[in-house]
Amino acid sequence: MRRAVSPAAVARRVVAATVLLATLAGCTDAAPDPRPDRPSSPPVTTTTPAVAPPAPRVGQCRSLGFRAATAPTSAAPPVRCGRPHTAETFFVGRLDLVEAGHRLAVDSPAVQAQPREACTRRLAGHLGATERALRTSMARAVWFTPTVEEAAAGASWFRCDVVVLASTRRLATLPRRTRGLGTDASIAMCSTGRPGDARSRRVRCDRPHSWRAIESVDLAGRAYPTVAVAARTLTPACRDAARGEAEDPLDFTWTEERPTREQWQAGQRYGICWVPD
Repeated sequence: MRRAVSPAAVARRVVAATVLLATLAGCTDAAPDPRPDRPSSPPVTTTTPAVAPPAPRVGQCRSLGFRAATAPTSAAPPVRCGRPHTAETFFVGRLDLVEAGHRLAVDSPAVQAQPREACTRRLAGHLGATERALRTSMARAVWFTPTVEEAAAGASWFRCDVVVLASTRRLATLPRRTRGLGTDASIAMCSTGRPGDARSRRVRCDRPHSWRAIESVDLAGRAYPTVAVAARTLTPACRDAARGEAEDPLDFTWTEERPTREQWQAGQRYGICWVPD
């Protein structure tokens, strides 16, 4: 979902821009004096002033690969949303680049925290889903800010894009518009095998699968939980969630998945409940 979104996090977040700014410099040599007794004039150098590019707009679509969506910067231009694309801009905000009277660098932690918080908070509203429901989806928010050069030229926007993971490190092609997708099967999280098994992989639920994520459960504490500690919270919650999905409340199957250590360190402080599907 800067530098945002291994599938767990889909989670490192990003500084991005619609166009890279170039500062051009030109050199002009004065013509030599025709009189041999006078030296030629020194070269005169002029510099083209930097100009901030236009801010991105809500509703623009782009074709990004997984690496581009998680890279520090991006120069991907908008494409027509009726054509194949993997990212849609759902919010554009303004960065606060001044703190205590001092200008902050656009790539400083304090500035980068602003789009991370705003974009992740607004994604649920854009899709028409709850934040808890998004935990069991393949949709993620990624964010971009101007480059250092663009910020120096006056750019102060940030851009929030929605992307959907097709698999672990591949983005799915999006529909023309993503607003209101909610928990549609095209973004819901499923698995090709029992979650946690070496050969299983997460996919969208509109693709062949055998398990479906149905609930997320918050895990308390700062330290990464052991299997036993996580189970004390996950087992009863997942059992109840699975019972609610079952045709026979006395005969049902489920599995629970705690976050990996990497996911925990990236901020995923919850486990996921799964049922066969």
